[in-house]
Amino acid sequence: MNNFRAYGNPPYSAVVVHGGPGTPGGMRPVAEELSKTVGVIEPFQTFDTISDQIDELRKVIEEHALYPVYLIGWSWGAWLCYLLAAQYTDLVKKLILVSSGPFEVSYAKGIMKTRLERLSMTEKMRVEEIMKRLQSGKADNIVFSEFSELMDRADSYRPIGQTNDNGLGGLINPAAQSEIYERVWSEAEKLRKSGKLLAQGKKITCPVIAIHGDYDPHPAEGVRKPLSKILSDFHFYVIEHCGHHPWLEQEAKDTFYILLRQEIKVS
Repeated sequence: MNNFRAYGNPPYSAVVVHGGPGTPGGMRPVAEELSKTVGVIEPFQTFDTISDQIDELRKVIEEHALYPVYLIGWSWGAWLCYLLAAQYTDLVKKLILVSSGPFEVSYAKGIMKTRLERLSMTEKMRVEEIMKRLQSGKADNIVFSEFSELMDRADSYRPIGQTNDNGLGGLINPAAQSEIYERVWSEAEKLRKSGKLLAQGKKITCPVIAIHGDYDPHPAEGVRKPLSKILSDFHFYVIEHCGHHPWLEQEAKDTFYILLRQEIKVS
C-alpha cells in the first residue's frame, strides 16, 4: 500500500492526517471535499513509533506537497501534526487541529466514562471485554475494528447515513491496525502524562486553529485551556450538535467545512 493518496489538482497545499493511531483512510471524506478547491494530500501512518510516524509524514510533505502546507490533523492525527509542526516549522503554514485529544492528562479521565454511558448495556460489556484484550495484547485487527465502530457510535451526536469508509478495500487487513494502535497510543499517553506533549507547542511558530464538537467525549477545555497558555497565535472554535467526526454529523457538517475553507483561504 502506498503511504498517501492525492486529491484534486497540484500543487498540493493542504495535508489531512487521519487518527487512530492505526486507521488509515479515515480522512478520505474531508480530503475529497476540500479537493474541490485545493490540492490535497492524505498521508497514511504505517509505522508503530511516534518518531517514525513524524518522519514518515515529513517525507510525504517534502516529496509530494507544496510546502509550507495547511496541515489538518484529526483526533490522534491532531497530536501527530502538532508534533511535526514543532519539529519542522518550515513545513507548516497553518496547523488545524480537529477533534484533538486533551493535552493534559487531567482532562482525559472522564472520556471513556462518557462513552460507556452513551452505549447500551450489551455494547458497554463488549467494550469492556475488548479493552481487556487490548491491554493484554490479545486483540486482533478484527476485534479492534469492532472496538472502533463502538467508539464511533458513542462519539457521534446525529451522524449522517454514510459510513466513514476509508476507500482502501482489501489493501490493508483491515483498516484498523491494532498493533500500531497499541504501541503508538501507549507511547503517546506517556508523552502527555509527562507534560512533554504540551511543551512541544513552545516550538510552534505558525498560527494554530482548533475545531471541536460540543458533543465530543474528548473535552473541549482539555484542548482550549492548555493550548491558550502555550501558543502565541491560537484560535478555538466549538461546533454545536457535533461529535468526534464533524464531517459525518447531520447538523455540523456544513459549519465544519465553512470553518475549514475559511482557515485555508479557499471558498
